[in-house]
Amino acid sequence: MNLENYFPVLLFILVGIAVGVVPQVLGRVLAPFKPDSQKTSPYECGFEAFEDARMKFDVRYYLVAILFILFDLETAFFFPWAVAMRDLGFMGYLVMLGFIVEFAVGFWYIWKKGALDWE
Repeated sequence: MNLENYFPVLLFILVGIAVGVVPQVLGRVLAPFKPDSQKTSPYECGFEAFEDARMKFDVRYYLVAILFILFDLETAFFFPWAVAMRDLGFMGYLVMLGFIVEFAVGFWYIWKKGALDWE
């Protein structure tokens, strides 16, 4: 077994570790360290975390998260379609046009329902 074949793998691992560790070390060494009450306070979802862990969340947090995931995943379908557009031909164009119409109707529906309004 020839160990020279594993040198690129070892080099890849070492470069990966260096890319992860060196910026953290440089930040710790070069950055100013001036903690205050604002920087050291815990935060999550825009309110203090010193209340009951079983408190009720506003449903808008979940609604916005679900809508973001939904439309983000739908938007991801545009990229492979754009790359393969020439190979798909006119039928692929029509199918994607239907998808875009469905996408737009869904967006219009949630807009009219007020799901994007934050009061």
